[in-house]
This record gives sequence, structure tokens and C-alpha cells, in this order.
Amino acid sequence: MEEDFEFEFGEDPKLSVERYEEMIRNHDQYFFDALAFENITDYYTDKGDPIKALQVIEYAVSQHPFAAVFHIKKAQLYVFTNELDKAFESLEKAEMLEPSEADIYMIKGNIYESLERHDDAIENLKIALEMAETKDEVLMQLSFVYQNMGNYEEAVSYLKLCLENNMENQDALYELAFCYDVLDKQDESIQFYQQYIDSEPYSFAAWYNLGNAYHKLGLFEKSIDAYDYAILIKENFASAYFNKGNALVQLDRYQDAIDVYHETFEYEPPNADTYCAMGECYEKLEKMDEARSFYKKAVKMDTKMSDAWYGIGVTLDFEERYFESLHFYKKALNIDDQNPDYWFAIADAHYKLGNLEESELAYEKVVEVNPLDVEAWLDYSSIVFEQDNIKKCVEIIAEGIKNNPDSADLYYRFVAYLFADGQYNEALNQLQTALNADLEKHYLLFEYLPQLQTNKVIIDIINGFTK
Repeated sequence: MEEDFEFEFGEDPKLSVERYEEMIRNHDQYFFDALAFENITDYYTDKGDPIKALQVIEYAVSQHPFAAVFHIKKAQLYVFTNELDKAFESLEKAEMLEPSEADIYMIKGNIYESLERHDDAIENLKIALEMAETKDEVLMQLSFVYQNMGNYEEAVSYLKLCLENNMENQDALYELAFCYDVLDKQDESIQFYQQYIDSEPYSFAAWYNLGNAYHKLGLFEKSIDAYDYAILIKENFASAYFNKGNALVQLDRYQDAIDVYHETFEYEPPNADTYCAMGECYEKLEKMDEARSFYKKAVKMDTKMSDAWYGIGVTLDFEERYFESLHFYKKALNIDDQNPDYWFAIADAHYKLGNLEESELAYEKVVEVNPLDVEAWLDYSSIVFEQDNIKKCVEIIAEGIKNNPDSADLYYRFVAYLFADGQYNEALNQLQTALNADLEKHYLLFEYLPQLQTNKVIIDIINGFTK
């Protein structure tokens, strides 16, 4: 015979779960109030067991058939298990019982957004917004939908509404910074955070985001001041220390940056990014043993950190250990084969080792990956010039000019190669272009082909421009 037990409102959630599991074991029929059922459902949901949570809800619905909350929870679980049709069915039942419940429309909006039905998502989220007592979450979700649509201006407006509604919403502050960054509106971002700080001077998140905005505009002294305020308010704010270190690096204050990076270790465990950043500082100070030590610590923590492998190569290159440096450059390249810096370093190391063909191939890759690197075009052509292939030099620089039509350096090199190839008329034409691009750099022509300093025609043309 089944025995009924009733448990009172306000029962300990843990006790509710124990008694529920006892009921299942004994095949009994206990009565739980709605709150107890909610607690039991949440327990299984938090454990990542949606099947048991759904079983609880079936019991709950049988005992509390007019409680919309269980249909809402059922819908959330069906979303979790990606059974969206069932989720919509549950929401319809909830809407019939409690049409003014904001969560119904919030969940609908999220489902529609997952299906990329943005307009339907917005429509439901706006209904939820009208009904919700606490509007933060709905406003944030609306901003996410507009971000997914690529409408960052509208996303910003909802994030500002969110902050008007709750000035302490740090997630909204960080999202706003992200949107301003995408819109490339750092000035507007700075203005907003300054106004926000006037109202909330102890918001470490606002000071931090203000520091980031200054950093992106290259106002590094101001960014450091902002990070200092963030740290003053929240002493253990490791990200603020790290970004302050990055700003100090931009000001060539490498030892100060190292000291600040060290401070992050007091508030969070050392990580590969910080070790790599410290390695770069020691490298800039030409303390290569220390630099290599920190780069090694970085790759020990994260073997996929290509910049740290590259950094080890740089320290060895500095010590003229070119063959060894190549090994580490290649490790970096294996992780990121589209990084032009790695290809450039490999090209340079091969050149220093006298491997001209390998160097040429690597430079070819540099300009393919980054055709705006003027220095790479010049070096690439120089390698070919050393192999007496003047025709190819002319072709390389011509291609470089196509990609960098304002580079005087390339035009002067072009003139030199055209003279070397015997194309005198074309060389004189290109000299006019080079002089128009940057008259003061005409010395580059003589640096590369000193014999042209005695060429009267060239000297007359340059003097004509000078006058």
C-alpha cells in the first residue's frame, strides 16, 4: 500500500533531495511543495543530469498541475538536451498558465537566437523586458543579439540601458568596451567611462576599461594612471597589473614592466603569457640568458606558445648561434605558419649561415604572407642580387611597388636595379618618381650602387629637384 508524506515549505534542499531519492527507492508517493520540487530539480540540473531532473518535473507537474515554473524548467532542460520542439511545447503550456512570466519569453528569445532567427529573438526579448522585474539579464541578451547581427551601435545602446538599470553590472562594462573596440570608437569609449567614473569612482572595472581604451589610442601614460586606480581599488586585480606591464613596455620601460609582471604572481599563479612577456622585456634589455630562461618557462607551461619558441630563437640569434636559432624559429612556424615574423627570422638566419637559396624561399614566403613589409621586399631582392639574377630583382621590386606604391625606399632600389640591368631610360623615369616620393632619401641610391655618384645625368636630375 502506498504511503503519503507531506513535506513543509522551507525544507532544507539537501533533505528534500534525500527524501525524494528515498521515495524513488521505496516506490512510494510522497508529497512535496513546489519549492521543494524546484530545489530537487535544480540539484540534478547542477549535477549535469537532465534526465533525472526531467523525471522530477514529471512528479512535480502531477502534484502541481497549475504551476508554470515546472514547464519553464522543463523547457530549459530541453534546450540543454537540444530538443527544441519539446522546449517550445513546454513554453506554450507555461504561457497558458502564466502569460505574464518574463522567463517564458526570455527562453524563447534565446532559442530563436540559437537558430539565428534574430528578429523573432528580439521580439520575444522585448516582451520579456516589459515583464521582467530585474531587467539586466534581458538587456544584456538583447545586446548579444544585436552583436550577432553586426549591429554594434544598437548593442551599445542596450548595454548603456543595462548600466543605467544597474551601475554595478561589470559584465555590461566589459561588453561595452568590446563593442566600442569593434566600432573603433575609443574616444567615445573614454568619454563614457569618464562620465561613468564620475558617478561610480570606485568601479575598478570602469578604471580598467578606461585604461584599455587609452592604451589602444597609444596614450600609455594615461593608461598606466587608469590601471593604477583600478589596482588601488582592487589590489588583487592581476589583469590590471599585466596590462600596466604591457603599457610600460610600449614606453620602453622594460625593467619597470618586469617588476609589474612579477606582481601578478602575488594574486594569480604564473602563466605562459606573463612569462613570455617578461622574456621579451629581458630580450629588449639584451639580457639574453634571463630572456631565454623566461621563454623556456613559457613553453614549459604552454607548448603551443609560438611567440616564446620564437623568442628563444631571437636570443640565440643575438649570440650568433644561427644554426640553433633556426631550430626554434621552425618550432614557432610549425604552430603558426602564417606569421611573417617567423618566416623573416628564418630567412635572415639562413642568409647568415650562407644558405642563399633557403633564404630566398623564406623571403618569398614573407612577402606572400605580408606584402606590405617593405623591408622584406628589399631583403628578398638583395638575396637574389647576390646570386646575379638582376632580371628577377627588377620583377621583385616591381611587385613590391604594386603593394606599396608610396614607398620611396622601393623606388630608389628599383632605379638601382634598372641601371644594373642596363634599362637606363626606365631607370631615369623611375628616379623622377622616387624623387617625387621622398627627395631626401636619394642617398639610398648611392648606398646601393656607389658608382652612380659619378653619373652626371643622375646628379643633374637630383640637383634639379633640389633647386
